[in-house]
Amino acid sequence: MSESNFEWDEEKSLANLEKHGVSFYEAQHAFFDKNRVIAQDKAHSQREWRYFCFGLNKQGSAVITVRFTYRKGQIRIFGAGYWRKGRKIYEQANSIH
Repeated sequence: MSESNFEWDEEKSLANLEKHGVSFYEAQHAFFDKNRVIAQDKAHSQREWRYFCFGLNKQGSAVITVRFTYRKGQIRIFGAGYWRKGRKIYEQANSIH
């Protein structure tokens, strides 16, 4: 996986940065965490399958929750943030207390 495997709407990334404090560029680093957790977003999977990725940020200091889907062989990011529920899921999956 490389940075070329990702895509997003730049305006949404800027809005996400303003609202949640994380850009989609930063969010892609969660996918490079070898302990990342991928889960289906059953509440929002209607016309296409949607997922969550829970993984560490580039600095390895915090867990980012990334909302995404797969489109045309790319990971399409459409939401991200530092959310307690995502951190809890990540910690439980990796037995971190």
